[in-house]
Amino acid sequence: MSNIFFHSGTVTREERSKLLRQTGATLWFTGLSGSGKSTLAMALEQVLIQRGHAAYTLDGDNVRLGLNAGPKVLAETHGYGEEQSQRFGLGFSAADREENVRRIGEVAKLFADAGLFALTSFISPYRKDRDAARKAHEQNKTGAIPFIEVYVNTPIEVCEQRDPKGLYKQARAAVGAGKSVGFTGIDDPYEPPVKPELVFDAAAQPVEQGVALVLKYLEERGLVKA
Repeated sequence: MSNIFFHSGTVTREERSKLLRQTGATLWFTGLSGSGKSTLAMALEQVLIQRGHAAYTLDGDNVRLGLNAGPKVLAETHGYGEEQSQRFGLGFSAADREENVRRIGEVAKLFADAGLFALTSFISPYRKDRDAARKAHEQNKTGAIPFIEVYVNTPIEVCEQRDPKGLYKQARAAVGAGKSVGFTGIDDPYEPPVKPELVFDAAAQPVEQGVALVLKYLEERGLVKA
């Protein structure tokens, strides 16, 4: 029998919405490494802030330096022992990626429930994990929270050509040497969204156009004013 129960607060979502003059939502940016997810999310965040909206970008790399840190980072920054580091740290296996997305989905839900625009920038390669994050928002105990999936559909050829962190080059070299590295798009799959709310190709469109695309959608949903 569980001894954990949901505790309803006394502040309503309507009260938070009145204070912030907006309704919170999660905008989930997904796509390959180097596709331009973070660039788009952070550009949108800047515009939202300039227009008087509370927004925050949860970037995949940044989150893996803290909340979703790997065993090595936990050992170095928190003094975790081997057992603790391996138990709580997240790597890049399929299971760890699933947990990575689950955790950030829950954090984004809290941000959005508090009335902010939570902008998440994660590869989040597996469709079922993104769908689970959406479902968590839909079944939120204080009422459904808007979940907007933005598929940054930049072709892998472009992502690999950009390769800002040199990760594709490393992955190609490793795979060429017969090693399995589990790098999304190289030797691990990326499962595109089936029905994302928005699709943006950063290879064919400038980031300003992407920001305008998302803003227009938010305006049409009544989440921001035109």
